Amino acid sequence: MSATSTPSSSQGSPVTGIIDEKQVIIDFGKYEGRTVSEVAELDPEFYNRLASEKENGVFAIRRQKDKSFRLYVNPLTQMDH
Repeated sequence: MSATSTPSSSQGSPVTGIIDEKQVIIDFGKYEGRTVSEVAELDPEFYNRLASEKENGVFAIRRQKDKSFRLYVNPLTQMDH
């Protein structure tokens, strides 16, 4: 596990909630195409920004037709990439 601590499984992920971070693919920015769990390992600072921005409604998770989960930026908000 990375230096970033995640809460116990009963609370879920600070970024993806109850969805496993390995199943959620980032759909924007320099980590587009990578999973949230990969970003937690590669760039803990960016991961922490995602966690803090979740509370502001900057992004959301959408389930695609292929049943994958995508983390995308809410077009009504602004996040600096």
